[in-house]
Amino acid sequence: MDLWAAVPVKERVSAKERLAPLLRPEVRHALALAMLEDVLAAITAAPGIAGLLVVTVDSEATQLAARYGARVTELGARDGHTGAVTAAARLLAAEGRSGMLTLPGDIPLVIPAEIASILAAHLPAPSFTIIPSHDHLGSNAIACSPPDAVPLRFGENSFYPHLQAAELSGIRPNVLHLSGIALDIDNPEDVVSFMRTQSPTRAWAVLAEERMTLVGGFRR
Repeated sequence: MDLWAAVPVKERVSAKERLAPLLRPEVRHALALAMLEDVLAAITAAPGIAGLLVVTVDSEATQLAARYGARVTELGARDGHTGAVTAAARLLAAEGRSGMLTLPGDIPLVIPAEIASILAAHLPAPSFTIIPSHDHLGSNAIACSPPDAVPLRFGENSFYPHLQAAELSGIRPNVLHLSGIALDIDNPEDVVSFMRTQSPTRAWAVLAEERMTLVGGFRR
């Protein structure tokens, strides 16, 4: 299966602004880059991924992507998460790729085995596989075959609309629940949840070094 992973990445200056009440700007930037590397490392270690496409105009993300052998495109990179993923889907479809797996760059607990399980569960085209966020509102990973089989629109409440979009496209959606992918670090509450259990991730190391005091979480 010629299925590519696509990861949209915001510019560093606007990375993780909702964490501002908890983290200093330089720590937010370091965290965003660390989470991205956790995701890229998991993707490149997962068997069955044909290639990796990073959608960004950020120079540091571009350099990091190159270290992991990823292609980088600026198409749609300034059009938000939905615009970036849509551009990636169109590009991969135009190249004749059989499918696309899109993941965000802020799910540091993702592991290669979870990505492998998505590929194992993903059916031949036309097909649609989705992994919801921990609150079952967001869409934290989506596999589409062909890449543009279903119109995607991301946001805080995108999970059920994506199920409906697949049905309207004539595809029965396949739903998987994967705990690592499910936790995206988007707000202070997510940081608290993430820090409750130590993990061998770059993201955890950044936050531990900051030596934050979190209610119910990591304490110095």
